[in-house]
Amino acid sequence: MKQDFFKYQAQTTPHPLAIEVSYATGSYIYDTNNKKYLDFVAGVSACSLGHKHPRVIRAVKNQLDKYLHVMVYGEYIQQPAVELTKLLASHLPHPLEKTYLTNSGTEAIEGALKLARRVTGRSQIIAAKLAYHGNTMGSMSVMGYEERKQAFRPLIPDTSFITFNDEKEIQQITHKTAAVILETIQGGAGFIEPKYEYLKKVKKKCQEVGALLILDEIQPGFGRTGTLFGFQHYGIVPDIVVMGKGMGGGLPIGAFTASTTMMDQLQDNPKLGHITTFGGNPVIAAAALATLQEITESDVMAATLEKEKLFRSLLVHPLIKEIRGLGLMLAFITPSAEITNQVILKCQDHGLILFWLLFEPLAVRITPPLTISESEIREGCQIILTALDQILDNKI
Repeated sequence: MKQDFFKYQAQTTPHPLAIEVSYATGSYIYDTNNKKYLDFVAGVSACSLGHKHPRVIRAVKNQLDKYLHVMVYGEYIQQPAVELTKLLASHLPHPLEKTYLTNSGTEAIEGALKLARRVTGRSQIIAAKLAYHGNTMGSMSVMGYEERKQAFRPLIPDTSFITFNDEKEIQQITHKTAAVILETIQGGAGFIEPKYEYLKKVKKKCQEVGALLILDEIQPGFGRTGTLFGFQHYGIVPDIVVMGKGMGGGLPIGAFTASTTMMDQLQDNPKLGHITTFGGNPVIAAAALATLQEITESDVMAATLEKEKLFRSLLVHPLIKEIRGLGLMLAFITPSAEITNQVILKCQDHGLILFWLLFEPLAVRITPPLTISESEIREGCQIILTALDQILDNKI
């Protein structure tokens, strides 16, 4: 299978990790040799409830027995999508009430950018340096990392960039600006939290000039930071919120939510202002509904901040310079990219899955399932500390 993987399936890097997956359950992934790996990455924050969560599996199987795809998005009334969007509205602050379901986070970003231009009649989009919002052309246009997008230019014009957490640069938001798009917590940059009421100040400036604030919750959303959405920690409400990853319980989905007044502008002038064939797919919507129900009805979200404290108390080592992030969206910072690479690869050898962040070579990602247990956290942290000890001994 490994030979076929490299021969027939397109790769994203020269050196993929290439674990041959047999099955996964709970917090563990098993390879074809039945070696088990404790998963501290959760499909890059996508498997909020771990692997093969019973409630999600039941919802998927139940929907499979009814129907699969029946019509392009927005034409037929399909119960899973209606219930999902209704439940989302009940957990979002006013006026965030109408949701457009997509196939992925990056598609949801595209829709949010189009909506902002449609609502404001303006073209300028302001994003943050070191931002990551996806890899389609619109999303890449608001990626704040030139090295990753230079090869694909020209991209969408009239985009500019400000420095996250820099209050002075907020003044670049003007009456020409359609929207400011920010990650609530910067992901690829190294899990950078907003400071000094930065998001409130951006929102205030947007209101002053008639621009919209789009918050990208694709990583922090769905309970990962201890609230359903990360922005709920910071006392603001965006004009458009974008979600994905952990929303689907392991299946591909994204969405963007805004007020009814704004979202209805995609219906006409022109009609089909945003359209997708498989967005709102009933099987995936059923999985997302079950995921949202479990997150909001159980104690898994409330326990997230306690689990963060446990990680911080255990991961103390000379080669860990700091731990960034919030809840179970964490990254520890090593002294060098070489050490980061070594610890990720050594831990995989010892049965623990860790991963990199896109733009911060010193960071080691820790984004386990929200359902991870205390004993599993202790088990994984011990593997990390052992690997770091080995690295430190070799350096000495």
